[in-house]
Order: sequence, then structure tokens, then C-alpha cells
Amino acid sequence: MIVRGVDSAASQAALYSTVHGAGRVMSRSEARGKRRGGKVLRPARVDWKKWQWTLQQRGIEVRGGGPDEAPECYKHLPDVLEEHRGTIAIEHTLRPIGVAMAGANEFDPYKD
Repeated sequence: MIVRGVDSAASQAALYSTVHGAGRVMSRSEARGKRRGGKVLRPARVDWKKWQWTLQQRGIEVRGGGPDEAPECYKHLPDVLEEHRGTIAIEHTLRPIGVAMAGANEFDPYKD
């Protein structure tokens, strides 16, 4: 979504700061699980293969990434935006067509 800040008492109280993402509801390690030496220490909470298929059916191409970036790892954006009512105006709703990020076997200096 593209949002624009609005001048209001609520905006002033928030120091004119606003939301910049939905926020996580699940840690990266919860999403992908934990393994060591071929043993599953904690199972993954995200079925990444299912999400890849689901996103493909929606016409969204995914390159790289992993279960820790699946949609279920994040808060529902409309709910987050509702919490900011009175401080923002929604200008446009975007429809994703692709997602590109470092793959599981690539070093990502911002994540690793």
C-alpha cells in the first residue's frame, strides 16, 4: 500500500511517525524450524512448498527467499493500517507480481 501522512492530533502525538511495514508475528527460526546434524530440533511452522504453490497460483513469481518470509509470518496489513487510522490516508493498493531476495544458499549481509 502507498500511504500518505495526514496532519491530525493523533499524528502529532505520534511525532508524525507512521507504519513502515506490517511487522512479524513469527520469528524467522519459528518459521523455518531448527535442525542440527540432520536432526529436527524444532519443526518448521511454515509449509514453504505450499506457500510457493499458493503464490504461484496467485500469479506472483518468487525467486529466492524461504519460509521465514512467507506471508503468514507477518501481521495482516489492513489490520495494521486500521490501527493507524487518523494518521494516514491510503493512496493506492499495490498487487505484487514478484518477490526477489537472497536464496537459502546465498549469503545475505542484511539477514545473516
